[in-house]
Amino acid sequence: MKLVVAIIRPDRLNAVLEELYKADVQGVSISRVQGHGGEREHVETYRGTTVKMGLSEKVRLEIGVSNHFVQPTVSAVVRAARTGVVGDGKIFVLPVEKVYRIRTGEEDQQAVTPVGVPAHTLSSGTEASSSTSPR
Repeated sequence: MKLVVAIIRPDRLNAVLEELYKADVQGVSISRVQGHGGEREHVETYRGTTVKMGLSEKVRLEIGVSNHFVQPTVSAVVRAARTGVVGDGKIFVLPVEKVYRIRTGEEDQQAVTPVGVPAHTLSSGTEASSSTSPR
């Protein structure tokens, strides 16, 4: 199980969500964040005062996925978020120690595996029930 964290441009959010949908990646948390990476600082005038603007508005997506969904998730984000200009963002793939689905009490692989994934793809070897909800 992995947590895919993507920091992207706000204007690319809808395109990224569309690509995730097409890739059958379900379940995402979205936050507005500020930060900077390779972008250069720029200067703006605010009420007659010169101000150095060091942080850019970004969107942070957090997507909990089964191991076999990592590459489709990353590929979908890259396809939709890439403009080729500095500031497109970053993607981090982090290990997840434990997952619990609050509604059903399911744990680990069953808690992040979407409906319709064959049971043989689950690393624990247990069958996913047809009532399992999407990640």
